[in-house]
Amino acid sequence: MFLHSLMLFFSALTVLSVVLLAIWMLLTRQGRQAVSVTAVGISTLRQRLGMSSVIVIGIAGVVAVLVALLAMSDGYRETLSKTGSADTAIVMRGASASEVMSVLDHDSVTLIPQTAGIAKDAKGQPIASPELVVAANLPIKGGQPDEEGSVQLRGVSDQAWAVRPNLKIVDGRKFTPGMRELIVGKGAARQFAGLEPGHEIRLGSQLWTVVGVFASGDSMDSEVWGDAGVVADTYRRGSSRASVTVKLADPAAFDAFKATLEANPQLKVDVSTTLDYFSKQSEGMSSFLTIIGIVVGSIMAIGAIFGALNCMFAAVAARAREIATLRAIGFRGLPVVVAVMLETMLLALLGGLIGGLLAWLVFNGYSASTLAAGSVGKLSFELRVSAQLLWVGLLWALTIGFIGGLFPAVRAARLPVTTALREL
Repeated sequence: MFLHSLMLFFSALTVLSVVLLAIWMLLTRQGRQAVSVTAVGISTLRQRLGMSSVIVIGIAGVVAVLVALLAMSDGYRETLSKTGSADTAIVMRGASASEVMSVLDHDSVTLIPQTAGIAKDAKGQPIASPELVVAANLPIKGGQPDEEGSVQLRGVSDQAWAVRPNLKIVDGRKFTPGMRELIVGKGAARQFAGLEPGHEIRLGSQLWTVVGVFASGDSMDSEVWGDAGVVADTYRRGSSRASVTVKLADPAAFDAFKATLEANPQLKVDVSTTLDYFSKQSEGMSSFLTIIGIVVGSIMAIGAIFGALNCMFAAVAARAREIATLRAIGFRGLPVVVAVMLETMLLALLGGLIGGLLAWLVFNGYSASTLAAGSVGKLSFELRVSAQLLWVGLLWALTIGFIGGLFPAVRAARLPVTTALREL
């Protein structure tokens, strides 16, 4: 939220600065002088193509890397934020940070579906799916023969399809209840070897048959599903479950449903909508990726700033006689400062546009996954290079150009006229 507010502030500041600069250049004598000096500087860029290219390429690299890392953060957050809905709720053991840390005993699993406020199916049964989530190791596709990664294995009941109507079988069929059969998300099938329909894989100490592939368009695509009872037997979880996901009869009555469950002395549970639960799951990793992007971008930006400083100082030195002549015939120092900075920022803008275009062409829609660690499975997601991120990249480029051009511009304006003219 802080970063978003900061970006809005800098965006507004940039737009205001451009408007004020345009008015100054159009309506004042010094502004028109700045236009003339800028036009002369731009016309000589061909003679300084090598130095100008250093600025453009350096800033393009900074922007491309920054936008790519921020796109990773946005893609991860969007994948989890699309998971769940406001009309479904997830019930877990109290104080559990995630499903893999939650354990509900048999009595709790029986009592929760009896709570008022849960929608009923055509048979009058509550639409509630007690589910078990465990981490399973599978060989990574394209990795070393003994290289494995962690995938999230979810044991579900028959009602799992009713609480997640967006989930569709795209290849094969559903698993048969009571059998050691699996369906796999398309993201998991892309990340792990042997998850094609008809193949057998080993989970725990048993062989399971993959019978189908499903797609949901959210984080569930990274999971593997099987019958909850069979999964519990395989991993010796007995009759316990990690959570119960329910379909609410009325989303507006969620608060009453939550209050009823949390007030029940027989239960010690936390309740949230699935939309809120999965959105909160993304906060930590998304913030981490954003911070990494800013840190890496800042380090690269420092290098780009020094590159711009070096090139612009050299450009000012090469144009010393020209600038001195302009000063001698009546041009003030301010137009010279503005002209040099405009030249640098135009190069920075070009670099920002090139870097943003590269990031969009290479990374937009690129499939990636988180690293699995401990009890957390790999999550597949797509990088998302949005217009907002491209604007952030441009702001970053203009900031680099501003800093890189400021000191050479001041030096140009303070250049002694008599000293420069002696070289004529």
